[in-house]
Amino acid sequence: MEYIYSALLLHAAGKEITEEAVTNVLKAAGIEVDAAKVKALIASLKEVNIEEAIQKAATVQVAPAARAAETKAEAAEEKKEEEEEQKTEEEAASGLSALFG
Repeated sequence: MEYIYSALLLHAAGKEITEEAVTNVLKAAGIEVDAAKVKALIASLKEVNIEEAIQKAATVQVAPAARAAETKAEAAEEKKEEEEEQKTEEEAASGLSALFG
């Protein structure tokens, strides 16, 4: 994870994401660097638009929260409708009892 974080940190700082830069960030954090992992990270990020990836990740994270809010709102609305329906039935029963009192 720290390898990816180092790349994101470099991206946020507007720096080029290179093997040397990632290695320097990791060393500055006191992490023992595995050169093979750094090379693999750089190779895998060559054709990745980091901004686009961040936006997609943010969208994926927000979507479940939005659905949960919709579900809660729907549940509250259904409960309200059930209560109104129950009141209507009670009013109808009380009206009938007045007729046949």
